[in-house]
Amino acid sequence: MAKNQKKLGELMVELGVCQPKEVEKALAHGKAKGLRIGEALIDLKICSDSNVYKGLAAQYNMEYVDLDKNSVPPNATSLIPDDLMRKYVIVPLGTEGGRIRVAIHDPLDFEMQEILRFRLGKEIRPVLAPRAKIKSTLDQLFGTAENRTIDKTMDRTIDRLKDSLDKTLDKSMDKSLDRSIDKSIDISGMGEDAAADATQAPIIKLVQSLIAEAVRARASDIHIEPMKDRVQLRYRIDGECIVRDKIPTRMKGPLISRLKIMGGMDIAEKRLPLDGRIKLKVDGTQIDFRVSSLPGVHGESVVMRILRPDAVRIGLESMGFEEEDYKQFQKIIKRPNGIFLVTGPTGSGKTTTLYGALNTLNRPDRKIITAEDPVEYNFPGINQCQIREQIGFTFKSVLRAMLRQAPNIILVGEIRDLEVAEIAIQAALTGHLVFSTLHTNDAPGAITRLIDMGVKPFLVASAIQAVMAQRLVRVLCPKCKQPDKDPDFAWLKVLALSAKDIEGKTLYKPRGCDHCSGTGFRGRKGIFELMQMNGEIRNLAFERAPTNKIRAAAIAGGMKSLLMDGRIKVLNGLTTAEEISKVAQVEGLVS
Repeated sequence: MAKNQKKLGELMVELGVCQPKEVEKALAHGKAKGLRIGEALIDLKICSDSNVYKGLAAQYNMEYVDLDKNSVPPNATSLIPDDLMRKYVIVPLGTEGGRIRVAIHDPLDFEMQEILRFRLGKEIRPVLAPRAKIKSTLDQLFGTAENRTIDKTMDRTIDRLKDSLDKTLDKSMDKSLDRSIDKSIDISGMGEDAAADATQAPIIKLVQSLIAEAVRARASDIHIEPMKDRVQLRYRIDGECIVRDKIPTRMKGPLISRLKIMGGMDIAEKRLPLDGRIKLKVDGTQIDFRVSSLPGVHGESVVMRILRPDAVRIGLESMGFEEEDYKQFQKIIKRPNGIFLVTGPTGSGKTTTLYGALNTLNRPDRKIITAEDPVEYNFPGINQCQIREQIGFTFKSVLRAMLRQAPNIILVGEIRDLEVAEIAIQAALTGHLVFSTLHTNDAPGAITRLIDMGVKPFLVASAIQAVMAQRLVRVLCPKCKQPDKDPDFAWLKVLALSAKDIEGKTLYKPRGCDHCSGTGFRGRKGIFELMQMNGEIRNLAFERAPTNKIRAAAIAGGMKSLLMDGRIKVLNGLTTAEEISKVAQVEGLVS
């Protein structure tokens, strides 16, 4: 701002729209209410908003536009995305000399102008118009905003999060490092200090808003993936990756650096994978984020796993168990000793199930110790150990030390090799209840997997109490799901459902509404395959029988397969046959 620039109050007096005493009155009103002089003049009805904006235009040497007389050109709205227009309350008025002519209402919002340049990849020429008139023009162009979908949440929330998230960033973060790193951001064609001023606030806002948007959208992961010509942003919601936005390549460096700073990671190291952790309070809830970076051809990709405290406290009864399986599960986890294994691929809810079991068993008269890599959620009353392979603090060493702590219940994050398996089995045989996970496709496969690892068959047969395989399926939105009067029998055939099986039953299909962001699904439930060891299965394990024989014996003993449990969910109107077939193993299914 030039030193000889006149003050707005002086200009308004010169324009003859108010008196000096009225300016003084507006100044006092603005100081008391936290308003700028122009806002105070309008609030006191001393001047019209048109006159105030004419004064502002004169003060900042800008063009004033009366939107009542200057209509928006027909193709101008294609120049700026709708979400940016609504968020910043701006309207494009065409192009002029290769620049986009944009009507704005705040001449001091340089951050907004910089973000527009980033997002649009073009220079802009701002002109001034009253906020109310811009908003009225936008309402005429787009109608009401009642049907906004999830892809517009980020830009709407930036202003709301400007102060709240900054205040709730983990106070243990090294602020001096934060400042020094932010100031090192460089943009092509700008000096180092100028670049920092231009990008620091927009990058901070962008990171804060995308994190808050992902949390509010119930995402489990945020994926930031550099491509050749852009940075792709995706959220994993209910197990499905949804493309959110394409961020300009020039913002890749500042964006990745900001995330690494927040996660306490080394921003200078770009050749090796790194891990970090962020703590933020979003909407009053403390949430942890596990950050992972991976170097790639076009730069480092970053994935942020969102760890909500309420995610593992939903209660066993809410996980999707059928009544019979739930009762059986409760009996198994209350046994005094033995091993209970949960199997399934990554992201199938194994950790949530095991934490739910521990939460049920967590009482003052029981000592519970866990060995995890990493510790994702903290529980009061439970001794949790973080595995650190680099210093020799491995599953094997932690397990040996655990047994000298006289625990009642042990949780081993994962059985990865023979040594860990043998120690876990010895713990089970010496009177401890052991929970762990294993990566197999189904419950019977866990028996043969342990034997293939090298565990003696008689130890497997005697130590294992039960094995449960699980998957997560998307649940139909309760507010918009509708009866499927003409179901696709091709999908029903995949689940071995015939017309007779669905007779008298109401199947449902997705539709889409605001509650589910138009997907037709909201939330997920588990489908389970709970195999309880009996005499026949123990004999088969001892004899090193193949998986198919163990599976046949388990089903004969009352086990419901994943597919069987999925059929029940479909017939109960909870999900669709297509969703079940995505996660349950179906012979001959071709996707």
